[in-house]
Amino acid sequence: MKQKNIIGLILAIGLFLLGFFLNGNIALYFNLSGILVVLGGTTAAALISFRIEQLMIALKVIMTSYRRPIKTETEIINILIDLSIKSRMEGILSLQQEEHETSILFLHRALGCLVDGYRAEQIRDILNTEMYFFKLRREDLERVLRTIAEFFPVFGLIGSVIGLITMLGGIGDTSILLKAVPIALTSTLYGLIFANFLFLPFAANLKERTNHELLLQKIIMEGVIAIDSELNPVILSTKLESFLTPSERKSDLVSYSKIRERFNIRANETEEESESPEEDFTSTSIRIER
Repeated sequence: MKQKNIIGLILAIGLFLLGFFLNGNIALYFNLSGILVVLGGTTAAALISFRIEQLMIALKVIMTSYRRPIKTETEIINILIDLSIKSRMEGILSLQQEEHETSILFLHRALGCLVDGYRAEQIRDILNTEMYFFKLRREDLERVLRTIAEFFPVFGLIGSVIGLITMLGGIGDTSILLKAVPIALTSTLYGLIFANFLFLPFAANLKERTNHELLLQKIIMEGVIAIDSELNPVILSTKLESFLTPSERKSDLVSYSKIRERFNIRANETEEESESPEEDFTSTSIRIER
């Protein structure tokens, strides 16, 4: 997890706990019976709904998404430009050694198709299929997380109902009432906390990471196909920068003087004379020398 994420998480937890302290003793909000009802019920429902292997994959993906940083678009573009230069200098087959050096599985597969001599249409079809099923798998894991998040409030409500039933059965007995009231009140609280503080953010983070990885895969696919067509590295760089936001692009905007020089455009003398700010921009006339 990035340092900013850790700082934000610690700050959020601190503010969250401060809200409990301001309203009294924090021990009042802890009830073991309520936690067991919520966690036990949700775990049982998850095991009934999904395969254990699927739950383990979801857990592994969540841990990886917070522990392993993902490359940025700029880093991927720089890798592809380096590969393009190398292929032009040493040939396409020189990229074969790069298959074992890259840590990106999708780039590894794309380079494998390139080195094996697949045509551009075949490479695009294979990588598009890879992206499609990658998205399906991630959406399935996101659905698992959101479904588990829906279980927590339900079992929190069930814990509250259990507490209310115990209260009704112990009317007249103060000791029973004191044991039942915390279960009835805290179970719903636990269900809402687990759902909205953990599993829904996990699902949102997984979706954001998936969209980022799909963008990187799209960049890789376009870059590898361009390398196969022996596109000039400068042109390749300009093409791949289209995936970046304007603030991330290194190139500056083309000045008006360069445009006039490229297309041999000379400003009309009337343009130099009309300096009034009230004059409309469209009144400026230019003449193109043929």
